[in-house]
Amino acid sequence: MIELIIYEYLKDVMPVDVYMQRPEKAPSKYIIIEKTGSSKNNHIKQATIAFQSYADTLYEAAELNEALKDAVENAVSLNEISGVTLNSDYNFTNAAGKQYRYQAVFVFTHY
Repeated sequence: MIELIIYEYLKDVMPVDVYMQRPEKAPSKYIIIEKTGSSKNNHIKQATIAFQSYADTLYEAAELNEALKDAVENAVSLNEISGVTLNSDYNFTNAAGKQYRYQAVFVFTHY
C-alpha cells in the first residue's frame, strides 16, 4: 500500500511524529497521513494522499507544512514512486477543536 510506504519514509525523515490516525495523546506537533483516493489507467497507479500538519500555533503549523512538502517531494527518490505532484495546500485549522493545522494534498504515481 502506497500510504504505508510514504508513512515509513516520513517517519524516518520528519522531525515530528507521523501517524495514520489521530493519536489518543497527541504531541504538540505531528503529522497525519490519509489516503483520499486512487486510480489506475493502463497499469499506471495513482494515489491522492492528504497530509495534515498540526502544531500549537498557526505559524508553527505553516512551518511544519513547508518542511513536509519538501520531504514529500523528495519521496520520488523511492523505488516504488515515479512521480509526486502537489495538488494544493492550505490552512485547515479546526475551529471547533481549536487546533492549528495545515493540509497538503499530493498525487503520487507509483508501482
